[in-house]
Parts: sequence; structure tokens; C-alpha cells
Amino acid sequence: MPELPEVESVKKVIEPKIVGATIQNVTFSEKVELGKSTGKETIIKGSSLAVFKERTEHYKIMSVYRRSKYIFMEIDNGENSNVIMCHFGMTGAFFTVPDLSHIEVDNHRKHWHVIFELDNGLQLIYTDIRRFGELRALEDLSEYPSVLKIAPEPFVEEAYQHYLNKVMSNKFINKPIKVAILDHTVISGCGNIYACEALLRAGVLPMRPVKDLTSKERKAVFDEVVNVLQEGIDNGGSSISDYYNADGEKGTMQEKHRIYGKKVCGQCGGQVLQKVIATRNTHYCPNCQK
Repeated sequence: MPELPEVESVKKVIEPKIVGATIQNVTFSEKVELGKSTGKETIIKGSSLAVFKERTEHYKIMSVYRRSKYIFMEIDNGENSNVIMCHFGMTGAFFTVPDLSHIEVDNHRKHWHVIFELDNGLQLIYTDIRRFGELRALEDLSEYPSVLKIAPEPFVEEAYQHYLNKVMSNKFINKPIKVAILDHTVISGCGNIYACEALLRAGVLPMRPVKDLTSKERKAVFDEVVNVLQEGIDNGGSSISDYYNADGEKGTMQEKHRIYGKKVCGQCGGQVLQKVIATRNTHYCPNCQK
């Protein structure tokens, strides 16, 4: 699943190419149309295909921003302002190309689902191999209230105090620290890959309950989450399987992973163990983490 660094990398690529352009037409794949016709929420969620087109076609893209693992596009047609919200699920991606044939990654070219035709000669194409992602056309973010509960971005000053208040609350204090930092109401945008990496660097076992951590350890976990997310952004994200940015390029952060997907710890050379925590396969080092 694309996490904060991957989504930020996509946002950085598409923003200069689509801001200021007007969406002339929106086209859906057969899979999306079939899903909707049989009552399934395939990619386009929260509205019919007709309503999605009504809320997006002939609208100008005014801005693009990221919150946690979501991309938001603010659009305006002179009378109304709406928001296109995107979550990539497991394998979703955006490509900005002249047309579909210019997507060089075979799997993504085959599994396109939504094409936004822009008036600047480009197409913004949403692809999704496993179809777990979603696009919503919202009149207001209050139509999807869960995004209003997202924690502050981890890089801002108030994020640490927010994190501390959350992990020390009744909801999280008895849970494993990894469960807490994977929750986007606690820390914005930290997924499985970066949680494993941050906990290794902080020297904290992922299964330890929050209440058993010292104040120094809780601070170290937060700091390392921020550090590893920033490192991920700087390296264009982690390309483990199907992740590509909107230029069809892979990130290089996977080359800097010390524990995720490893058999040998990148810090001490010891054996990496695995444990399922909150349905996520968790990699940890019993030598480096206590």
C-alpha cells in the first residue's frame, strides 16, 4: 500500500502538470461501469458515475494537496467548488500522460479505471491492479468525515503533542505501540513499512504495550517515524511491488530499508523475526529492539 512518502511523491509529480487545467471529460473502465451496475462500489465511491461526472467535468483544478495517505484536488467551475479525493488502496496509481498508450508499465496500462481528459493536452489516469483504491467527488469534506479525524502532519510542531495525547488515552495505552502508530488519528500517514523501520531505529519492540514504554521511548518512536517518513520522501518512496510515481518511475527507499522484508537485520546482522500484529506482517530484531 502506498504510504505517506509514496503519496507525497505522486502529488509532487502531478501538481505542476494539472493545476490550472480544466477537466473536459471523465471516462470509466468497463470494470468500474460493471461494478456500479451491479451495486458494487468499484473505485468510484459515495456517488453514482453520473454524479461523479457532474461534480468534476468542466471544473478547473485549483490546487492539489496531500493529507496522510490521501490526495485531494480542489476544483472549481466558477459557480461551485468541489473536491476530488483519492486513496490508492493497495495498488492504485496516477499517471499524467498524453494518452493511455504512454503508460509504459504494462500492468498499470492494462488496469486503468478512470481517465480525466484535461484541456492542456494531458490525461490524468487512475490505475489500480487490485481495485482496492477509491475516488470520491465531494461537495465538502464533511461528506467523508473520517478524513477530518486525521492527525496533524507529522512534520508540524503540534504533531508530537497530539501523538502523545492519543497514545496515552484509554483507547491506545494498553495496545501494542505498532497498533497505535499505524492509526492515522495518532500519526498521519505511517503505514506498515515505515512503522517497522521506525521501531527498529527507535529500539522498541512492536508488540510492547504503550503503557510499558518510558517517556523517552515514546518520544524516540515518534521522532523515528518522522525521520523515516522524511527519508522516504527524499528517496521517492519505497517500490516494493507495484508502486510507481506519476512519471512511471520507481522510488529507491527500499534500498535503505534495514528490516522490512529482510531476513538479516541491517543494523546488527542478526536474524529478523516476524509476527502478525493487527493483521500486519511485522518484521523486528530481538537484538536491536527491547
